[in-house]
Amino acid sequence: MEKKHQPIEQSKRTVIVDILRGWAILGVAIGNYSAFQTIGVPHETKQSIISEILLSVNEYLVSAKSWTLLSILFGYGFAILINNIVAKGKNPILFFSWRMVLLFLFAFINSLFWYGDILKDYAVLGLLMLLFYRLPSKTLILICSILIISIPFLTAYVNGIEFNPVGITTNPAYLKLYHSGNWFDLFNFNLLASFYDEMIIPGYAIVVHTLMFACMLLGFLLQKIDFFNRLNEYKKLLKRTFWLSLIISIIIFSSFNLIIFYKRFDILIFFIPYFWLVLSTMVFIASGICLLYTNGKLKTIFSYFSYGGKMTLTNYMAQNILGVFIFSGIGLGIGDKMPYWFYFCLAVFVFILQLFISKWWLSKYNYGPIEWLWRSASYRKLLPLKKAKSTTFTEINTI
Repeated sequence: MEKKHQPIEQSKRTVIVDILRGWAILGVAIGNYSAFQTIGVPHETKQSIISEILLSVNEYLVSAKSWTLLSILFGYGFAILINNIVAKGKNPILFFSWRMVLLFLFAFINSLFWYGDILKDYAVLGLLMLLFYRLPSKTLILICSILIISIPFLTAYVNGIEFNPVGITTNPAYLKLYHSGNWFDLFNFNLLASFYDEMIIPGYAIVVHTLMFACMLLGFLLQKIDFFNRLNEYKKLLKRTFWLSLIISIIIFSSFNLIIFYKRFDILIFFIPYFWLVLSTMVFIASGICLLYTNGKLKTIFSYFSYGGKMTLTNYMAQNILGVFIFSGIGLGIGDKMPYWFYFCLAVFVFILQLFISKWWLSKYNYGPIEWLWRSASYRKLLPLKKAKSTTFTEINTI
């Protein structure tokens, strides 16, 4: 009998991966909601001490750490899905290509509400990953290492490129679209901002995508050694990684401050290790979470994070759509009028609310609503949404 490819059993789901996704989606919420404050004509605002502290927390512990971690987990999920499809005797290229096309459709919908959508990047880079999935581990390690090592030099080079951004999100003429209260104006604003203020910016188009792809390859490699299912075996490595990444992040952070203090900005013409700082901090945080998990700490908190991680796609899109009703002219029209602490705390509140909703939803249903749509369209059949008494099936997320 021909094997039918279907989602992986719930019992085979890797809990720590969902926990890490849950943590990452919190960082995404903080980053995106903080960015809503920048949609408007630039103006000076006096920040309170609380806002200054939360700004520092975002800058050093959250900013860019979430999407790099999600990129690693995307690569990890990519490898699992490819292996599952190959094991069923199906063509992984056709299946995954169709899956990325569907993801791009979700990305387009999400981009109507939020110009900083990241799903489109995953969809395109996911297709690029198909060119690498058959390569041996040593070759993948070499490619990944070259990309990561080159990032500071690439960042410095790209920073030297003359580019005059349109500035959709700060242009009064375009801001009228954002605050008009008309849905089509809002969609027009977000699509224009997505293209002009993100996609064609050299720093994003070249540097961010290079780093994102390197992280995906790293996730692919982690799946090859079954890393997240063997955390106890890798406990010593985890501890070394935790301390080493912490030391590296402190060294890079200190070096940046010394450059600023002594005004040696000429160094930054050739070498900007900012994303090394991002990566080392992200690895420090992720390895710390893994160590806490393996030691049986924070079980209740981690269980809630895992619920949020199982509905990453739904929660991500819901955060962005909710933001429209709070900040744009469609809803309350708060825009950039609030102090920074408001955006930060609102993101944390929305995330916590989503954790409780995710737990309730998953007690009744097998998938989040967007995850169910994506999977059903991917497998071209309606998967059971409502939980039955018998064992149900679900698939490890690839986002």
